[in-house]
Amino acid sequence: MSQREQSAVPVVAVVLAAGFGTRFDPNNPKQLVSVGGKPIVCWSIEAFEANPRITDTVVVVNPQVRHAVERLVDQAGYPKVRMILNGGAERVDSTAAALDALAAAGIPGDAKILIHDAVRPFVAQSSIDGCVDALDRFTAATVAFASTDTVLLTRDLGDVKVVQSVPDRPQTFRAQTPQAFRFSTIRRAYALAAHDPDFHPTDDTRVVVDYLPDEPVAIVAGSETNLKVTTLADMPTAERIAADILTQRR
Repeated sequence: MSQREQSAVPVVAVVLAAGFGTRFDPNNPKQLVSVGGKPIVCWSIEAFEANPRITDTVVVVNPQVRHAVERLVDQAGYPKVRMILNGGAERVDSTAAALDALAAAGIPGDAKILIHDAVRPFVAQSSIDGCVDALDRFTAATVAFASTDTVLLTRDLGDVKVVQSVPDRPQTFRAQTPQAFRFSTIRRAYALAAHDPDFHPTDDTRVVVDYLPDEPVAIVAGSETNLKVTTLADMPTAERIAADILTQRR
């Protein structure tokens, strides 16, 4: 193992698979849907299993799919999966459950935590490595992909949204996952956010940006193929990406 692959602290992947997926198919949880002959959640777990710099994986699930995920993990024998936890009603509740479990397990404050949406099954190894490396210099980082579209920031004008500003396109990125943090940083951000009754962020980077504004969040290069499977309309694209990956592995 090279020096770059070694880590003096734990590097923990938190795979969030607790969403119910009502925009996908309420009767068919998307974490368990097969893409390229493999459940989506397994693609995500295996991405971290394959990276030698990841020391441990925590999987956070919707209680309704817990037994199914436990069976998949048992059958595959993923050695890095240390815990499977029940998630909460919202994404932030699931992240908080993972952070609490890691704290209870005695994880050190300087541990590196990579939080990943299970329904982004094709995360690149270069993005995982980029997150681990970024945390040597910063306490927070996020995978993102440069926007090829012009982004409009809006405001409400009565019942209509109107354009408030148009950021320069080179400064706009599409957030992806993993999002990475030193453990003490993300714990502190969540502790501050817990006192805010209006706390409803949709990703973990937002928690740091809002509650620890002096902590810079580094951008790690993402990819067009780091697709988030949100609706059934995403499945043909996901199948094409999976087919390309499997072809490259042959």
